[in-house]
Amino acid sequence: MKLAIIGATGLVGRVVLKVLAERKFEFDKLLLAASATSVGTPIEFLGKTYLVKAVEEVIAARPDIAIFSAGGATSKHYAPLFEAVGTVVIDNSSAWRMDPTKKLIVPEVNGSIVTKADKIIANPNCSTIQMVVALNNLHKKYTINRIVVSTYQAVTGTGAKGVRQLQDERNGIQDGPKAYAYPIDLNCIPHGGDFELNGYTTEEIKLVNETRKIMGDSELLVTATVVRVPVYGGHSESINVSFKKPIQIEDVRSILASSAGVVLLDDPQQKKYPMPLDAEDKDAVFVGRVRIDETQANTINMWVVSDNLRKGAATNAVQIAELVGALINEKK
Repeated sequence: MKLAIIGATGLVGRVVLKVLAERKFEFDKLLLAASATSVGTPIEFLGKTYLVKAVEEVIAARPDIAIFSAGGATSKHYAPLFEAVGTVVIDNSSAWRMDPTKKLIVPEVNGSIVTKADKIIANPNCSTIQMVVALNNLHKKYTINRIVVSTYQAVTGTGAKGVRQLQDERNGIQDGPKAYAYPIDLNCIPHGGDFELNGYTTEEIKLVNETRKIMGDSELLVTATVVRVPVYGGHSESINVSFKKPIQIEDVRSILASSAGVVLLDDPQQKKYPMPLDAEDKDAVFVGRVRIDETQANTINMWVVSDNLRKGAATNAVQIAELVGALINEKK
């Protein structure tokens, strides 16, 4: 098993390595690649030192699996080149998510549809992942009619530049690099991605389209508002979801508590509810504040929190790699 990480020096790439170690992902050879400016950079992993290689050199090595965390343009250019040498690409960017010929995978939700024929597999947006993990079993039982979601997204979702801006502002540095058009410290910015003509941002549209694709329902009603908040790690979501079938709140809680990848943290009388601090460096999707919406039939409100660098990116990609690895071993 030859495993490649493309974008190994970035925020997500570093977390991918951490998750690979924690989950004891088995490989015989590890190849790390990044941009030309990072070639030769040493990275310590499991007691060994690896030097970052050029992407072209890694393609020539014909890895079995390549996990991409290097941006959409890089993926669009290089993923087909890896595919041509027989590599299975698992891509963290938005490049392939809505391509009708590519699968968009969250293992707890639709991992069973991955096959040996899949050569480029898309990893969803971090906000989409945690929402569908929380809602999947409820959808199976009650059938979702409509989702209204507002996100409270950490600066790590914007990458190292977002983290740097928040750190600079907290340290009184005014002339550092800017990821956002406005200050992020002591502020909330209702802007993620680029604004489209309909007034929604590209990040909001991703939540709509990706949820429909993963859930297998092109008519599912989803509307979203994305907000960036001054938190380093962990995205939070306020979700209002309506179902086609009658619900019982205790059944809802029971389903959530038994759902793969979900931790129900819902005891408001004891001030127990999910927060980004709870999710930090964990793989679970935390759900709390589960309650009936008293203004709409068969509708609940819930609060969902997850580490956007882990389950929202790195862990989900590694879980897909585990599925692919099992198929490769089965084939051999």
